[in-house]
Amino acid sequence: MIEVIAILVVVFVALLVMDVPIAVAIAVSAILAMLLEGYDPNLMVASKLANGIDSFALLAIPFFILSGILMGRGGMARRLMDFASTLMSRFPGGLAYVNTLTCMLFGSISGSAAAAVTSIGGFMLPEMKNKGYNNEFSVAVTTTAATTGLLIPPSNIMIVYAVASGTVSIAAMFMAGILPGVLIGLLLMTVCYIIAKRTNLSSGEKASLGKIWTAFRHAFLSMLLLVIVIGGILKGIFTATEASAIAVAYAFTLTVIVYREVRLKEIPEILLQAGVTTAVIMLLIGASSGMSWIMTISNIPQTVSQVMLGLSDNPIVIMLMINLLLLFVGTFMDMTPAVLIFTPIFLPIAKALGIDPVHFGIIMIANLCIGLCTPPVGTCLFLGCGVGKTTIARVTPYMIPFFIAMFIGLMAITYVSGFSMWLPRLFDL
Repeated sequence: MIEVIAILVVVFVALLVMDVPIAVAIAVSAILAMLLEGYDPNLMVASKLANGIDSFALLAIPFFILSGILMGRGGMARRLMDFASTLMSRFPGGLAYVNTLTCMLFGSISGSAAAAVTSIGGFMLPEMKNKGYNNEFSVAVTTTAATTGLLIPPSNIMIVYAVASGTVSIAAMFMAGILPGVLIGLLLMTVCYIIAKRTNLSSGEKASLGKIWTAFRHAFLSMLLLVIVIGGILKGIFTATEASAIAVAYAFTLTVIVYREVRLKEIPEILLQAGVTTAVIMLLIGASSGMSWIMTISNIPQTVSQVMLGLSDNPIVIMLMINLLLLFVGTFMDMTPAVLIFTPIFLPIAKALGIDPVHFGIIMIANLCIGLCTPPVGTCLFLGCGVGKTTIARVTPYMIPFFIAMFIGLMAITYVSGFSMWLPRLFDL
């Protein structure tokens, strides 16, 4: 078993250092571990790649990706931003609150942190710069706020976790993420408030009730998607997978027919983009399934569980250890493979401590959201720096207070189960 762990870790890290795509790094590590254990990698890798993505629940991922792209192209981000601006811009540092709130709204509707960074950042960063906001501060706000959309449903990573756990309801995960996502968003706004007070950031004009109502009407149809998806799932009208298809139909109708900001001739390009993104995610899922299988066969999850439970029987200590390990993993591994690989390892430990699998899923996702903002594999951070035309070195000092806020939120989510479990219990999920 030690040899398998050594192969998996050393080869994986070495390939990442060599800038090999993460899916390839995972697959090669798994192949070498299978050879060491005496399995035929040709047969097993192909089998696990196929079986890893052979899930009805995973069909929701390409549909939610497609709906997110349609929303990003169809002017939804701008309408949400206008609505948020009428509510928050009158406060000192108001554009920072607008940025955070818009990222929360758009991220929850699109289910994509990357889409939130590029769509919202494209509008907000130039506007904040024109109003005298520090560009690096604005990038830090956008980058961190975009991750809240992975906690507020619908979220692809919640679907991945539900599949990886084997027993968790997607509907329960969706409801469990709402309050933690709002909590993280409020903590980020608190940081914005403190910085605004210290740096005397300007405030905008107070919007009249008429302007607020007009902005709300324009944004209402965009926000209605979230109500349709979550409401339909809770009422049992359709499953999460069926909800994703409905989200595509709704987004298409809204952006092509109602708003008319997406032309029919653009649809093939949008479908291609969604297909490429889906292919990347599915390859990661398939490769990670192979690595998860060889780790399970080698009894690595059981051994790790015994070791950690042997170090302490205090749930607070063990959960802190798990969080620190996941924070470290998040600095170099994308969310999807991290969830697929480490769920089989850490979920049994959480169950042994009496932690609900739904609650643990939210802990894991909230933790790995921080990893999206940290180098060297911080997807949102790289995108934010690209949109803001700056560098990671310049942005990092401004990220620190937001990291602290996100960590405080993570600790609250970890040790106060009510944040995650109140809504699922309320709806008997």
